[in-house]
Amino acid sequence: MKSTDRFLIVIVIGILVLVAVAFAFALNRPEPAEPTYLPEDTPDGVVQNYLIALRQGDYARAHGYLSLQLPGYPEELGEFTRDIQNNSYQFRLDGSTSVEIISVKTTPPLAVVRIRETFFNPSGLFDSGQSESQSIFNLSQDKEGNWKIESGEAYWVWCWNDRNGCYK
Repeated sequence: MKSTDRFLIVIVIGILVLVAVAFAFALNRPEPAEPTYLPEDTPDGVVQNYLIALRQGDYARAHGYLSLQLPGYPEELGEFTRDIQNNSYQFRLDGSTSVEIISVKTTPPLAVVRIRETFFNPSGLFDSGQSESQSIFNLSQDKEGNWKIESGEAYWVWCWNDRNGCYK
């Protein structure tokens, strides 16, 4: 056997070993940790819980974080669910977005929670497909001292702030 043939065989075997190692790393990569619910006695806990409930499709729980004082408050769970489904672009529930709380400013009975959304949408070989935006939630404390969401820039339907609501 020629030395060039042996050299070629060594290169091919080396490439196969590298491919096998790459597959092993890819298959053994840990799943990202699921966000966990936080205590509901802080504004950031309420916002995180609202976002988790939306992502998991637990609309009853998400509905409970809205302020009853909203002018267009969706009184029934069916209304709330329909509002989310009809405005799904506002809720980014397709799994290609991650959300994290980046700041909380509290001046009881009001609070502002800022979130960062990271979008993943690769569009080319050398494009990371990652972009970011920030938005805020405004919260207030009800008579019992519970934090409730009054408004949001994302994950929100604007007609909830309209006294006529979404379908009235």
